[in-house]
Amino acid sequence: MEPMIEQPSTPEPLVEIFTLPVGWPIEVRSHPRFERPLEVSVRQAALLTSAPWVRSVGNPKMEVRTQGWKFPVPPDRPPTPLQAKQDKAPESGRVAKVLPLSALPEEAREEIEQALTQAGEIQASDHPTTETTKAPDSSTEQEPTRLKPPRETVLFKDRLLYLLQPPLESLFGNNKVTLPFDPYPYQVKGIAFLMPRHHALIADEMGLGKTVQVIVALRLLFHAGLIGKVLIVCPKPLVINWSRELRLWAPDVPFEVINGDLEQRRYQWHVSNCPVKLVNYELLTRDVAELADERCHYDVVVLDEAQRIKSRDSKTASAVCSIRRNRSWAMSGTPIENKIEDLINIFAFVDPNRIPRDAPPRMLRELTGDYLLRRTKDMVVGDMPPRIIKDVYLELTPAQREAYDLAEKEGVIHLNALGNTITVQHVFELVMRLKQICNFDLRTNESIKLEQLMSDMEEVAANGRKAIVFSQWTEPLERLAKALAPFGPLLYHGKVPHSQRQGILDQFQHDPTKHVILMSYGTGSVGLNLQFTNYVFLYDRWWNPAIEDQAINRAHRLGQKSSVFVSRFICENTIEKRIAEILEAKRALFNEMIEGNGPPSSLGLTEEEVFGLFDISARPKRAA
Repeated sequence: MEPMIEQPSTPEPLVEIFTLPVGWPIEVRSHPRFERPLEVSVRQAALLTSAPWVRSVGNPKMEVRTQGWKFPVPPDRPPTPLQAKQDKAPESGRVAKVLPLSALPEEAREEIEQALTQAGEIQASDHPTTETTKAPDSSTEQEPTRLKPPRETVLFKDRLLYLLQPPLESLFGNNKVTLPFDPYPYQVKGIAFLMPRHHALIADEMGLGKTVQVIVALRLLFHAGLIGKVLIVCPKPLVINWSRELRLWAPDVPFEVINGDLEQRRYQWHVSNCPVKLVNYELLTRDVAELADERCHYDVVVLDEAQRIKSRDSKTASAVCSIRRNRSWAMSGTPIENKIEDLINIFAFVDPNRIPRDAPPRMLRELTGDYLLRRTKDMVVGDMPPRIIKDVYLELTPAQREAYDLAEKEGVIHLNALGNTITVQHVFELVMRLKQICNFDLRTNESIKLEQLMSDMEEVAANGRKAIVFSQWTEPLERLAKALAPFGPLLYHGKVPHSQRQGILDQFQHDPTKHVILMSYGTGSVGLNLQFTNYVFLYDRWWNPAIEDQAINRAHRLGQKSSVFVSRFICENTIEKRIAEILEAKRALFNEMIEGNGPPSSLGLTEEEVFGLFDISARPKRAA
């Protein structure tokens, strides 16, 4: 028996248990801020009270007024015999208030009159058509003008916005919008046409004030806070006139003219935040790459003389149509110059999707009727004065400016060198030389006045009108005759034999291809009756305004059935402007003296005023 061997036993593991505290002590402390009593502080903040930052909600108190009439006859129409029999005397102590039909909005009035017509209460003769309506008498009270949105405005809130606007006449003549002159009634209607439209072509005949209507409409939109950035594009000669009209009709709207070298223009395009920018077509076409920048986005783009883009494939049309914009307005007195495509191409900018390229001509009126406004002089003759005079300020071309500055500098040096031997005749010789340079540069034959006259004559001829052009000299008239050949010019000056003069006048009156007659002041200012003419251009100014008035009265005289529009060409920063300022001051003084029954004075320039035209220290020697 083998002995038992005891195996060593494995020691059991020892387990040691520790007690760990699992409770977290909680300490409560008060914040020092709450140990102090609360204080209420009041801070004053200034509110922006000027438009367009703030709009008043009006009177919060709701008032309901009811006014009515015994339907279907409104109070301003006599009741029919049947209704007269049925009407009973009102109860004592009850007075019915009625609302005149003329006080209703136009849409409501049309609906009521249509209902009356269907009911047989109004005869057809009570509704004169547009063709039979006479021109409104300016002495009668005009109907208030309200904004009327396009027929295609279908959203109720948009139509309600315009319906609730007050009449435009209530905005003028008070502290809201002050204007230098009261717009004519047809101009107020033009403003009401433009404001609610994102796409519009105003095609009034030349002289009816398209520029004024556009500026006032833009100004009202600025005041309403509906627009903030505007770009106006116009021909280069018209930039200075747009600048003057903006200062006159919208003095509270800043603007800048885009010009200078590329770096300066780039700053104006991208950095300047001026609300209105004015640029000519040539610079716009040159800066088309700058317009591609996303910062060049405008609320309104206005094209003046929009017939410049009548060729769809031209660089000018391509540049204009590439501008990013919300509203597109165009201005043109001749939207159709040669063919119907002219209007279609203008609408390619105004509303690119409105007229298909293959649209038949008979559909154009229907497609564009609600976005095109056209008035002629005959249509608004009752609203306008018999004679309208407009000063057209122009900047000399570079060649003219160089020649003018050199001639004036050398002329002043020569006059001062004469000393006390100087005479008025010496000064007149310099004045004549400078005025001739303002007409034409003798070396290059350039003329800013001719550029403007050509543009104006295109519109005159397109509308079937006639014009007179006056000048002091026969030489510029001869040059103008060659340049104005497309308009059938006729010459009438001192070199024309007397035996031929009456035949020239008869041809001008009866030949529809003869749109312009070129006259010298000495020959054409007296003894002629040209009341069939509507336009007068003073190519250069005469010394005495009385002579100019005689020339203007060749067209503005008894028998004239339309207003006469007079354009006086004046070159900026030249002798022409200095003379014009002196003569206008003397004319105003003369009118004041006449109204006060004072003695009339000469309207010409005195000797001292002639010497004061230049920086001349020399004076003629006086006898002791």
